Amino acid sequence: MLSRPAPWRFALILAPWVVLLVLWYAVRASGLVNPSLVPAPHEVAARFVQLLQDRLVADIWMSTQRVFIGVALGTLLAVPVGFCLGWYKGLRSFIDPVINFFRALPPIALIPLVIVYFGIGEVAKTVILFYAAFFAGVIVMYEGIAQISPIYIRVARTLGASDLEIFSKVIVPLTVPHILTAVRVALGVAWATLVASELIAAQQGLGALIQNASSFFQLDIIYVGIICIGFIALAMDLALRAISRRLLAWQDRIA
Repeated sequence: MLSRPAPWRFALILAPWVVLLVLWYAVRASGLVNPSLVPAPHEVAARFVQLLQDRLVADIWMSTQRVFIGVALGTLLAVPVGFCLGWYKGLRSFIDPVINFFRALPPIALIPLVIVYFGIGEVAKTVILFYAAFFAGVIVMYEGIAQISPIYIRVARTLGASDLEIFSKVIVPLTVPHILTAVRVALGVAWATLVASELIAAQQGLGALIQNASSFFQLDIIYVGIICIGFIALAMDLALRAISRRLLAWQDRIA
């Protein structure tokens, strides 16, 4: 397939955002929604610039730091747990109902208990994000590991590979795609949980910004917070995709 020229690629990337802006203005001008309830994109942009000179940078940094710590800790535990669950069928059958039970619990429902056990400081916010990231990551990990074909191990044994060689040269490379996918999923879930985690007496952070703005019906600030969360999460996901393409260059892919 011939690669598209750079200007065309840029236009394709930009097109959906232009369409979204046009729809935003169209909804506001249509009269279907009260214009006071839908701030115009240029008003949100102006508020963004104003907040950028005030508190927005500190809020972005604080939220990004919380998400990074929660995802890092959650993934560090999810990878070995997911690997064990995927590799040992008996263990998976035993623990799978418990994993799915806790995975179904929304993190926001745990906030009262988290406050009781961990207080209202940074630890409590990290626990909520850790919880969300861990259960999202562990499901992806053990489903991926469980689907690895045993034929790779049989071929390696036939060729005389030792257990250590099978693990380091067969299992680990086959596991890397699932680890990266688990990180991506955990990252998305953590950003989706951010506002809930920052309900716990947060003074800084994008979730706190949105919560404070909602108390005073400042819709433009709410839009700024939501858009910032979306774009930061998108940037992190694109970075992970780039890392995945580099680490998994050996893997055949449809796209």
